Amino acid sequence: MNILCYGLSHRTAPVETRERFAVREAELAQAAAEMAALASVREAVIVSTCNRVEYYLATHDAAASLREISALLEQRSGPVAPDSFYCYDSPKSVRHLFRLVCGLDSMVVGETEVFGQVKKAYLAASAAGGTARHLNRLFQRAFNVGKEVRSHTNITRGSVSVASVAVDLAQKIFGKLSTCQVMILGAGETSEQTARHLLSRGARSVFVSNRSHDRAVALAAEMGGRALHFDEWHRDLTTVDILISSTSAPHFLLTREKLEPAIKERGGRPLFVIDLAVPRDVEPAVNDFEGVYLYDIDSLRTLADANRREREREAAGCETIVERHVGEFMRWLGEARPARLAAGALPAAPPLES
Repeated sequence: MNILCYGLSHRTAPVETRERFAVREAELAQAAAEMAALASVREAVIVSTCNRVEYYLATHDAAASLREISALLEQRSGPVAPDSFYCYDSPKSVRHLFRLVCGLDSMVVGETEVFGQVKKAYLAASAAGGTARHLNRLFQRAFNVGKEVRSHTNITRGSVSVASVAVDLAQKIFGKLSTCQVMILGAGETSEQTARHLLSRGARSVFVSNRSHDRAVALAAEMGGRALHFDEWHRDLTTVDILISSTSAPHFLLTREKLEPAIKERGGRPLFVIDLAVPRDVEPAVNDFEGVYLYDIDSLRTLADANRREREREAAGCETIVERHVGEFMRWLGEARPARLAAGALPAAPPLES
């Protein structure tokens, strides 16, 4: 029996190509069952995320399976661009899946979301009768690999996005965020993302102030918060715990002089200021106040980059774990596998039959 992985990802195809072949979560079960029903295919699982669409097949005839799956995809989604697709047979297909569930093939190394996405895909295919002995064993082993990697390495530790780093810092400053009020000054993409992260971690409310008050009202409504007129935001500095600033102002909006009266009324409560603007919105001197923690975009990126480098260093240990499990699975699979593909991989799909 051979295990094939046929697919495309963010590494090989742009989003407009990936979305043509994407399979909605509600359709994964039926699509996997239809693929498993192809004449040369014995079992099938389809993994479809925003970054990849991959078809895992158990087959006795690799070449015939590739022809059939290519024809099926062309019928459903249009021409299959050979340069966008990759095809691996075992053991490379096995290694690829194990690395995938560990977050080693992701845009952000070590991310954990893909583990859950693969698990949902497998459960959908299994429930539809698309899997049997070989893919059941393969995917169960993959989930064990993912759990071992998370338990024995630091590959998932440390935030690697500016928004996530800011939220981690907020939790270090305040502990629980359930008593924190957040203010967004300027409705930039990163500031909005940071605020949403804070709310998801328990922050209790948000104020939004923007030069376009309509935009502030709309964003505040989405977040369940309150909009403030742009010329009045500083009046709420006494009650805010976290200020996220991202405007296009040519000068400092929050100065030491403007903040000093609010500091006197805050009663020693910490103030976390996240300055995401370029040029900066916040005068560096405000960091001199006791209890004020100011981070600009460069300092947050430095922390994120350090975490990213740490994850990359941990990847070597993860690869060792993956290789051990690949060897164990291949020993189980056995050596007598007909229709083995030469060199263990095909760089592209075979030509479609007319």
